[in-house]
Amino acid sequence: MENAATVSVLNDLLNITNDRIKGFLKVEDKVWNAYPQLKNDYDRMVSESQTMKTELSQLIVERGGVPDETGSAVGSLHRAWIDIKDSFSGDSASSTLGNVVFGEQSAIDAYENALESGDLCPGSTRVVQNQLHHLKLSYEKFKNLDELKR
Repeated sequence: MENAATVSVLNDLLNITNDRIKGFLKVEDKVWNAYPQLKNDYDRMVSESQTMKTELSQLIVERGGVPDETGSAVGSLHRAWIDIKDSFSGDSASSTLGNVVFGEQSAIDAYENALESGDLCPGSTRVVQNQLHHLKLSYEKFKNLDELKR
């Protein structure tokens, strides 16, 4: 296994995590009036994202790489789409929740692809599996709440 491949995959996941953090900033205060029960879960997701970012950055450095502190182009396009969509929907809490669910599913897909790639060393695999577990828990929480509003 080559460290360069591991670092590349970890940096891809770091970009996804940076996208999540930037996306969470767009959610800030948009849904709390309509869904006050989400605030604690949202705060936990933000905190977990910061921890995930730290863990991924540390793994990258330990493997001789440099953490890429940007986000992905896809993430930037998704946030721009959210802005456009919100402008037409009246920036509704329902639309915002849908975007959280979509973003979490995209992150889960990226993590699963990283694990299936075979490019992660055992130590990185354990961290990525743990992070994927937390992503799935967040996704299920928001997906279920998203379904309840229908």
